[in-house]
Amino acid sequence: MSLGVEPTSGTGLVDSFGRVHTDLRISLTDRCSLRCTYCMPEQGNVWLTRSSIMSADEIAHVARVAADLGVTSFRLTGGEPLLRVDLAEIVSRVAALRSGGAPVEVTLTTNGIGLASRIDELVAAGLSRVNISIDTVRADRFLSLTKRDRLADVLEGIGAAAASSLRPLKLNAVAMRGVNDDELVDLVELAVAHDAEMRFIEQMPLDAGHQWDRSTMLTRDEILAVLGERWSLAPVPGRGDAPAERFVLDTGPHTVGVIASVTAPFCSACNRLRLTADGQVRSCLFATDELDLLQSLRDETLPEADRDVAVETVLRRSVGAKLAGHAINDPLFLQPVRGMNAIGG
Repeated sequence: MSLGVEPTSGTGLVDSFGRVHTDLRISLTDRCSLRCTYCMPEQGNVWLTRSSIMSADEIAHVARVAADLGVTSFRLTGGEPLLRVDLAEIVSRVAALRSGGAPVEVTLTTNGIGLASRIDELVAAGLSRVNISIDTVRADRFLSLTKRDRLADVLEGIGAAAASSLRPLKLNAVAMRGVNDDELVDLVELAVAHDAEMRFIEQMPLDAGHQWDRSTMLTRDEILAVLGERWSLAPVPGRGDAPAERFVLDTGPHTVGVIASVTAPFCSACNRLRLTADGQVRSCLFATDELDLLQSLRDETLPEADRDVAVETVLRRSVGAKLAGHAINDPLFLQPVRGMNAIGG
């Protein structure tokens, strides 16, 4: 079976710009326990069918091939990955892999709801660390933003993560003008109190309703200006391929991060691929094209070795076609059809 590109045995996932891809983001579901206004509407969502969602076996299969190709870090995302009842099994099977002779890293991005009751099994399964999303510390505002009265549950999840061995612990917030821009300092103080790093994310055009408005986005420079009124900020050297610029607060040891995908893109150092919950490979969060892995994985007429080759070929094709950047700031930029919940963070 040929997909147009013959895999090159023994080489990693390197694109035409020399970027080596060592990070695979795997979405486990498009469903979520919240309805954040910048992500999906409260009602009227069209969900992936249960039969189209990748199984634990299929996820482990793709991860094994990716690890053989040099992927060293796997981030499990959604939607909300804690909605998967087999999450601990998936963590365990991926964490058992090795890449280049070394154990891989398995991390989780979550809204934290239900994390407290599952964190022990996830740590035991081999989870390395966790990122928890929280955009406000005000209960009324949380309800307005997410359409769910669950702030206490998120805070419980943060507390459980802080009490666990998962480090570094990171909290993520989308910074929005006129929404939570008066809480930036409060959010950092919440993170510091839990020995975590707060990371502010510029709002990106990834909402399912395609209502993104650049004027409502709080920029990197504005975020840093607000934080600079409270703390001195010293850049942390050696960013590498990390999406966040990090700054030491005063004399440390705590830090804060800013992910400025819109005003200060970091595409030239991107090392990430994405796998959607229904088995589509995306070379970029903002890609308008996807490549299907699921058909090959479910082709029972193919021996496992041939399915390995098919998976490798799709991964290489995706990397080979990757563009230099996402072009958000180009007048001809097209927002992806899928929303963030269906792509995976």
